[in-house]
Amino acid sequence: MLCPYNFMFGEIRNEHGERLDYTYHKGEGDRIVVIGHGVTGNKDRPALIALAEGLAESGISALRFSFSGNGESEGAFTDSTITKEVADLGNIIDAVSGYTVCYVGHSMGGAVGVLRAATDERIQLLVSLAGMVHTTAFAQREFGDVTPDEGFMWDEPDCPLSQAYMNDMATIDTVVGKAGRITVPWLLVHGTADDIVPIEDSHDILQYANERTELLELPSADHVFSGDFTAVMVEKVVAWMSQNL
Repeated sequence: MLCPYNFMFGEIRNEHGERLDYTYHKGEGDRIVVIGHGVTGNKDRPALIALAEGLAESGISALRFSFSGNGESEGAFTDSTITKEVADLGNIIDAVSGYTVCYVGHSMGGAVGVLRAATDERIQLLVSLAGMVHTTAFAQREFGDVTPDEGFMWDEPDCPLSQAYMNDMATIDTVVGKAGRITVPWLLVHGTADDIVPIEDSHDILQYANERTELLELPSADHVFSGDFTAVMVEKVVAWMSQNL
């Protein structure tokens, strides 16, 4: 396992001046994979660490980071929205200028990737891990019975549900319409036992994606690719990266 370097690119801040926490895994050359997490997550989720380590061991640098308001990044969790995270991702890409960039987004981070890649030509490859597509449906399904600015996401006290988050999810509604604007190779990875973001989300966006888009279904895998599915996901994504990046 290669050692991670936390300050390879110096201090990275977003447009609000908030420091974005990241860990860099050194590979070779000028290729780098930026890895973003999902709602209530952070850069240190086990599957994301495993993916970054697997990429570095194959010779591809990786940078996993926490969106503002999450993990050790600065900012308020109640300000964390997809729209703000799209901007955060742009600031990360600014910081790795000179590298050929791929973005891997898990869950809500997958929606962030679709929106960023649809307008940012610096993203040369895109991977959606259990990627969220229909944002309004997700918010209503998971948090429809929670009062914004009073309750919590999945009853987690550290993750208060904000009205700003719910409004942003409703405004975006779905990212399926952005698929046609993405022209780079794109890998969708989704477990058939995902009970947070249903695999139908990936099926729906695949219909509008370019001809270089692939959908990899992992039978019985859950939303976070836990257990043996972590290694399977890493193996598949690293192989695809090595072939396309």
